[in-house]
Amino acid sequence: MPAESPYPSIDIPNVGIWDLLFERKDRSFPDSQVIFQDASSSRSYTYGQVKQVATDFGKGLKGLWDWQRGDVLGVYSPNCIDTPAVTWAVHFAGGIVSPANPGYTVEELAFQLKDSGAKALITQVPQLKIALEAAKIAGIPDDRVILMGDQRAEAGRFKHFSSIRNTSGTQRYRRAKVDPDKDLAFLVYSSGTTGKPKGVMLSHRNIVANVLQMHHNETNISEKDSLLAFLPFFHIYGLTCIMHFAFYKGSRCVVMPKFDIEEWCRIVQDEKITFAYVVPPVVLLLSKHPAVDKYDLSSLRMMSSGAAPLTREIVEAAHKRTNLKVKQGYGLSETSPATHMQQWDDWQRHIGAVGQMLPNQTAKFMSPEETEVPVGEVGELWIKGPNIFKGYLNNPEGTANALTDDDYFKTGDVGYLDKEGNFYITDRVKELIKYKGFQVPPAELEGLLASNDKIDDVAVMGIYKEEIASEVPLAYVVPKKGVEASPQLEKEIMEWLAKKVASHKRLRGGVKFTDEIPKSASGKILRRMLKARYLEEEAKKGAKAKL
Repeated sequence: MPAESPYPSIDIPNVGIWDLLFERKDRSFPDSQVIFQDASSSRSYTYGQVKQVATDFGKGLKGLWDWQRGDVLGVYSPNCIDTPAVTWAVHFAGGIVSPANPGYTVEELAFQLKDSGAKALITQVPQLKIALEAAKIAGIPDDRVILMGDQRAEAGRFKHFSSIRNTSGTQRYRRAKVDPDKDLAFLVYSSGTTGKPKGVMLSHRNIVANVLQMHHNETNISEKDSLLAFLPFFHIYGLTCIMHFAFYKGSRCVVMPKFDIEEWCRIVQDEKITFAYVVPPVVLLLSKHPAVDKYDLSSLRMMSSGAAPLTREIVEAAHKRTNLKVKQGYGLSETSPATHMQQWDDWQRHIGAVGQMLPNQTAKFMSPEETEVPVGEVGELWIKGPNIFKGYLNNPEGTANALTDDDYFKTGDVGYLDKEGNFYITDRVKELIKYKGFQVPPAELEGLLASNDKIDDVAVMGIYKEEIASEVPLAYVVPKKGVEASPQLEKEIMEWLAKKVASHKRLRGGVKFTDEIPKSASGKILRRMLKARYLEEEAKKGAKAKL
């Protein structure tokens, strides 16, 4: 029998995101509550200001561009305190937001803009050059590229969103009505093993449900808390768990554009941060980085780690050094994302578990033959609930492979359930590499590397680096005949690929040369054989080092 959530079912109202955030009757904090605060300037937004700016910009979109229900705005920016108001303005106008990684190359951004059908793009001045080139490829005219953030473009050539929200004659526009279950709120892109990212279709109901599911679990967080937002808002983890959830809770959210461990520690100390959503590499840094000792982090009541597995050793090392507590959670882009979370008082009892299932969900672990396995046995996790996505955009085959006829989502992650209802995730069925929470599809890198005229064949896999607590991509390469395998060639290949992909997709695991890539009769790369070979080689190196 599928496992049920141990929590009682909660009521999920049939409303859109705007209604949940701005029309609620149970809000316990005032309009003047500061919610989003820039970490490096004096800029901030109160709850009331976010609502007003979102309303004004939403009306501006309708007036300037005749924004229609279902139109898509691409967002290509690092974390910015303007992002929440811009996001909810698009929802005011009935549109869909498609956030993109600000580290994307022109080609990567152009693919997302084209695939999502983006009507316009918002960015910041440092990202403007790539944004314009990608927009041109995607057929978005320059006057549909707008700015947010503190910087302005030269001679006012590109509109700042604040000028659009002040467009005259827009006051007559009313907020668009949405069908919460059918209308999309977000198109977030999740890389697939086929190489091309997949547009994950998340409805208003998906996000509304997940915010309320989290709210039911995170009862310790309130408007009195201060959260540190360094996880990117373009990633579903930061988008839902920080941006939406902090706003719903009324918690002050200090926004960092990018992560730096010393700056992170300084902000925790100076701003008296009480709660932080983190990823395993950050916990590892807290256990090892010398700068940590210079700061007082005692205001932190709890951290919650997600995006990748966190080992017992790292949790205990960080706690021993800093006395900080770290609990775990689990989720995916396709689940909006949070499906499991540990309780605050449970972080030490079940280190390694991702917690219990949040309300209104059922789950089961399935064998490769798609039969349910008993409690304690390992299988692929399938989940069902109101937070499960609507499917992959323009990808009926991918959708059919991911969602069952009875609405279960096949996560591709392997794990088990213990007798107390705690879930453990131990591995992945999918071949995706997870670098610090970002997904790296091997097939995409293989396709690029295969186009190099010095490479005959190639296979990419993930290897775990303890020093950064993350997987990194490593390439096994068969050089062209007549091309000598050498350290110089390795460096050349790594640098060549680095110019073609976002930073998180670089070959941080290096290049190993081989005579052939093992493949099945159907031509599929046998990565498990390469993985075994790699581990054997590393074991031999370790044995030699001890001699």
